[in-house]
Amino acid sequence: MLFFIVDKNNDLVILGGGPAGYSAALYAARADIDTLVLEGNLPGGRISLTDIVENYSGVTGGISGFDLSQIMRDQASSAGAKLAMENADKLTIQNDGLGFSILTDAGNEIKSQSVIIATGTTDKKIEVPGEIEFTGRGVSYCATCDGPLFRGRSVAVVGGGDSAVKEALFLSKICSKVTIIHRRDALRAEKVIQKKAFERENISFEWDTVVTEIKGDKKVQHLALKNVKTLIEKEIPIDGVFVLVGSVPNTSLFKELGILDNRGYLLTDDEMKTSVSGLFGAGDVRKKTVRQVATAVGDGAIAAISAQEFLENSV
Repeated sequence: MLFFIVDKNNDLVILGGGPAGYSAALYAARADIDTLVLEGNLPGGRISLTDIVENYSGVTGGISGFDLSQIMRDQASSAGAKLAMENADKLTIQNDGLGFSILTDAGNEIKSQSVIIATGTTDKKIEVPGEIEFTGRGVSYCATCDGPLFRGRSVAVVGGGDSAVKEALFLSKICSKVTIIHRRDALRAEKVIQKKAFERENISFEWDTVVTEIKGDKKVQHLALKNVKTLIEKEIPIDGVFVLVGSVPNTSLFKELGILDNRGYLLTDDEMKTSVSGLFGAGDVRKKTVRQVATAVGDGAIAAISAQEFLENSV
């Protein structure tokens, strides 16, 4: 359910509509907390762009990231959480120190006694010549979104973590050849995912290698590569390149609050509390070692329970 008229006063506002945000909304709404979720422009968050999720407990046989996120969204809404496809443009602590004021990109000013930050992360760039110029013309950050455009063609995947290898496996089903380019000599992805990639006949690997330039005329045609150990350089013909080298936290709004580490990740304790009273964090936006759907959902539940305790003690 989508609410086009945003309530101006709320007990709790959740910034971000991914697994962490929806989990927090579910727990909060079930506790009869007046809850609003500012989902942003992509309800479901980054997981909604994932081809298949196979490691979420209780889901057998795999499920598309989009379907999983929509189940979470519908569940939160059915519990009573209000949803709005708006982004927070500004967050300020009210003058009396009690509560927060949020300005959205739709021009709404919202008041809330408590806030959970679940804004997630954004794809990291490799910052080489040609990357920006060819974005949308052969450079992509989402295989599920753009992979079908390269059906029967040759593509490269830059990265060696779970997301990169999963996306390479997806691409191998529709592309003639997939080359995984990784700056190390071993993948970082889960062993079961690595095994599938090594067994896939049309997936090859460029180890200890980085991309130094993305080349082409009006679209991507070649990648310039460099082996970081031998320093040998070469070019390979390619039709598309999918950059999947990690992410950066979406926390630019909170720089002045003193709640971020030196990489921009949100600092919280085990109860998801920040150093600002009434302000909590959940999901990939937090400083932590594991970023998975399961951990995001757990964070969201804890954050909502902590917010409930805060609200009860504030009465």
